[in-house]
Amino acid sequence: MTDNTLLERLARLGLPLMEAGGEVDVNQTLADVVKSRDTRLWEGFPVLLVNAARDYRFEYDRVLTSLVTDGEKEDFRALLLLSLALYDNLRLSFYWTKQLKAQLSDRDTAQLKQLTRSLSHDAPFTLAGREFQAGRLKGMFELYFEKGAEKGRQRKDTYDELALEYALSQLFSPKQKELFRKKLDGLPLTKTEKEYYSRAVKKKVAALANAELHRQARMLLEL
Repeated sequence: MTDNTLLERLARLGLPLMEAGGEVDVNQTLADVVKSRDTRLWEGFPVLLVNAARDYRFEYDRVLTSLVTDGEKEDFRALLLLSLALYDNLRLSFYWTKQLKAQLSDRDTAQLKQLTRSLSHDAPFTLAGREFQAGRLKGMFELYFEKGAEKGRQRKDTYDELALEYALSQLFSPKQKELFRKKLDGLPLTKTEKEYYSRAVKKKVAALANAELHRQARMLLEL
């Protein structure tokens, strides 16, 4: 059975079996996943590996030194080949995968090609005594990337929103910002608000919309 400590480390490394946060020894975690011989965790190994290598923390030799038996080291080799085959199938290439491929033996290269073919045909296959489903492997990896992309979009949206709020605060008073947003959203204004908008806000909006003013402002920022 997989212990809770390992599950927590996996969550930090990108396999969300549990929610967790903080730093993690990625090389020891990869070694523990190899030792677990848990098919669910092995299916997530390509996700863990790419996440560990993304910020240069993955070290092949450090993982290897944490593996004691020849069987564990052979399982690690098999999971590396599985990961490389999946990346190839998904048309993904990283600097560190090229380094790993350059060190493959003829036997490893042949097995890598066989695994890549199985994945391309969505065929089940056996590796290190475990049966894998190509669809599950691809689905797990693609889901990880979709979540990563969504987090990136959310961070960008938050930044853009804060940047806009800051910019508006430099130009408009709180009341003027309120009218600016109401007008933009098509909300009705009272007679007093309309008069104030025309007198104090509309002129600033017109100035902001001036293309030449915008161009010159950009030039000043670049000086």
